[in-house]
Amino acid sequence: MTQNETQAIVTLSLMAAFVDGHKHDRERAEVKRIADALAQSDAVHLPTLVQDVLMKRVDLARTAATLRSAESRQLAYEMAVCVCDADGVQSVPEQQFLADLRQALQLDAGQARQFTEDAEAVAAAPIDGPMPAVGARGPKVSEQELDEIILNAAITNGALELLPETLSTMAIIPLQMRLVYRIGQAYGFELDAGHAKDFLATLGVGLTSQYLEQAGRKLLGGLLGRVGGGLARGLGQQAVSSGMSFAATYALGHVARRYYAGGRTLSTQMLKEAYATLSSEAQGLQGRYLPQMQQQARTLDVGKVLAMVRGKG
Repeated sequence: MTQNETQAIVTLSLMAAFVDGHKHDRERAEVKRIADALAQSDAVHLPTLVQDVLMKRVDLARTAATLRSAESRQLAYEMAVCVCDADGVQSVPEQQFLADLRQALQLDAGQARQFTEDAEAVAAAPIDGPMPAVGARGPKVSEQELDEIILNAAITNGALELLPETLSTMAIIPLQMRLVYRIGQAYGFELDAGHAKDFLATLGVGLTSQYLEQAGRKLLGGLLGRVGGGLARGLGQQAVSSGMSFAATYALGHVARRYYAGGRTLSTQMLKEAYATLSSEAQGLQGRYLPQMQQQARTLDVGKVLAMVRGKG
């Protein structure tokens, strides 16, 4: 993929992120933060692109025309769909943007429709997946079992981060929400998807921005979209990303555990501080569990990922 194509794909993804004028200012600020964090790439200067998109200095049709290959056009569309679906049901402006993008990219309608349906299935995945029976307050599952649930979720999301498919990256978010639900339920709290989203947001984990950061690291590292290279397509390229999905999921699980075990009494500031501390600790653990992530990644494909987020895998 050429530098111009990479820049065009990132630009279209940012346009998708900002097309909904109702998106929370906090989420917009997170997108800008991510742009600064990924600014070291030689291929794209993201802070400049963010400003260009916000100031409407870029045009969808001209940007789409930069993409010459069928693979780059399909990848651009997939990333835009995932950006729009990351925080739930598409808004009317997002639907219109994707329709215009599909036309500008001259994509096969059937193929585009199938990917959109798959992405929406991930976005709408139920958070009440199977887990051990729990009681009113204080988990029937042991402390050790909760440790295993959190670690296994972190390893699974770390494995998803190693895969090049856009849907694999998008699946990390609903699996994190399911983890919050499971832990809350273990301590007797009945939650829904809205509560799980709010909990992630309280910690500073935005849905759209998290997808952009994870997918952006893969794209700029040359991993995202490489589906033809067999297993070696990325399992040895952990340097492409920071292992952020393992660390974020691990920290999220343990902060949720403290929060619900304490009867939801921790303040927002305390939650953020705990999340930051645990994220740093998890970064140090990531190398220990990398072989398990790599092994799990070898067993995954898009079909299994979709089954997993639907609670059937």
